[in-house]
Amino acid sequence: MGIIDKLKYQWKTGSMLVKLVFINIAVFILLHLVTLIMMFAGVDAGSVLAEVELPSSVEALLRRPWTLVTYMFAQYDLFHILFNMLWLYWFGVIFLLADTSKRMLALYIYCGLGGALLFMAYYNAMNMYGLLIGSSASVIGIVTATAIRHPDYKMGLLFIGEISLKWLAVITIAIDMFSIGGSNAGGHVAHIGGALTGALYAVAQKKGVDITRPFNALIDGIVNLWRYISTPRKKAAPRKQNAKKAQTTESRVADESTLDEILDKVKKSGYGALSKEEKQKLFDISRKIK
Repeated sequence: MGIIDKLKYQWKTGSMLVKLVFINIAVFILLHLVTLIMMFAGVDAGSVLAEVELPSSVEALLRRPWTLVTYMFAQYDLFHILFNMLWLYWFGVIFLLADTSKRMLALYIYCGLGGALLFMAYYNAMNMYGLLIGSSASVIGIVTATAIRHPDYKMGLLFIGEISLKWLAVITIAIDMFSIGGSNAGGHVAHIGGALTGALYAVAQKKGVDITRPFNALIDGIVNLWRYISTPRKKAAPRKQNAKKAQTTESRVADESTLDEILDKVKKSGYGALSKEEKQKLFDISRKIK
């Protein structure tokens, strides 16, 4: 199996976490390829980034409304994307221990929008103009949500040793707050916007409220509509196939019911309260339905 086939397989079988990492890396590579081509063509390469960066001006945003989404999937600096993708993957794996891929995607978008709104509000209040690029607000939001939901989960860091997620989140947010007066003030403000959105999600989840439900309902509706339009009409399946399909559906419903029960226990008592059998069930069922 070649590298392209392996990547296709990873994309097809991977969770939303893997897909988010793939998308960010693909956009990073594409930006550099297009920039390189435009440089050889004698065209200003800066115009490429202008099409994906979020402007702080409302007037400029109205001319490029897509940047409200594109900015959170785009990085141009190597260390920027390396840092963001490592944090996204590390914390994303922990996030998925007690949550779903659908909610991860919704939270990624929510935190990106939260970061964008606070960035624009800050720059307009300061009567300044700036541009925002990078997935940092979305990543910091997922970091914060994961730390609130699993505060005592320990992560091993090089030269430091094990440290609880809650302290990692506190240190990260503190650095952003103290860095607002620096050269990348807009980026740090966006990080805080993402963190606040992630905190809102986690607190709401603990109270049994899923703020990502409207987003996921919208996406499900769009996907179902597309499938209905694009799928050719078929004749009624034989009874044996219908019975097998019904059996599969019943099995999936049972799995989802078991998953909901385990997740409810995690919400109330934390991941550590699960028995070894429940942890294995959570892992097995999550892989089947994600």
